[in-house]
Amino acid sequence: MATKKKKSSKPRSKFRASWRGQLRFGLVSFEVQAVNAENKQNAEIHFHLLHEPDNQRIHYVKVCPKHGEVPNDEIVEAYEYAKGKWVEFEKEELDELRTEEEKALTVDAFVSADEIDPIYFDGRMYYLIPSGKTAAEPYALLQSAMEKKDRWGVGQVVFSGREQLAVVRPYEGVLTMAMLNYDAEIRKPSEIKSEFTRPRTEASKLKLAEDLIAKWQNGKFDFSDYTDRYRARVKEAIAAKKKGVDLTPPEDEEEPEVINLMEALQRSVKNVASRKPKRRSAKRTRTSRSTGARRRKRA
Repeated sequence: MATKKKKSSKPRSKFRASWRGQLRFGLVSFEVQAVNAENKQNAEIHFHLLHEPDNQRIHYVKVCPKHGEVPNDEIVEAYEYAKGKWVEFEKEELDELRTEEEKALTVDAFVSADEIDPIYFDGRMYYLIPSGKTAAEPYALLQSAMEKKDRWGVGQVVFSGREQLAVVRPYEGVLTMAMLNYDAEIRKPSEIKSEFTRPRTEASKLKLAEDLIAKWQNGKFDFSDYTDRYRARVKEAIAAKKKGVDLTPPEDEEEPEVINLMEALQRSVKNVASRKPKRRSAKRTRTSRSTGARRRKRA
């Protein structure tokens, strides 16, 4: 007789978790799940490779030199300790090697935001969601306390198979987790500065540059003012291609001729005074009906 599967007491999230574990600070610990902050639906447009004669998709298959294509359930992770000699691991075995502490994101320092330079962020951002009713209260408590004290939490977590540095910060009523590079993984500015000679800055030009920056502060910065203009043009191009319409690249705006750096600064300061903030929008890609023979899909 088949036994009924026990229902989980945790509500099912509509988001796919990239990581699950404990979030710890001091002796307080509660379960969370990390959800990618990037909305893939609004990310880049993905193109596929086709075999041109018949428009068939190009596939990348996993192949064994001896047996040809192999299914995923026959593939295991292994370490080559000598030429042609391997030790195999199941995913569960590798997970069991992690201690309870390593399965958690343990915050061991609370710092002000300006103590973490943006150069350390590696680009991966996640929202943290409390898992279950018991996690809701400590989650809300930590989020509120960090927000009021204006502090971010730094700790380490085993993520994507290796121990990584992460920062937890409050953002509009929720907690987020951003992955960081270790200090040893970041090139020092001194390495870059050695590649060029820094000229002496003239006081008059510096003052104009400062004035330009100050005048450019035209209200509160809003991320929604920026859109992916290139992505919009690609979508327009896809629609045009479907209709069999030829494309004409968008025209670049004519840049005013500038003689030297001082003149460029002076003109910029003058122009920005009358500049009105406006939403950035995609320039339309011009389309025209094809006069030549269009490429047809081959049978």
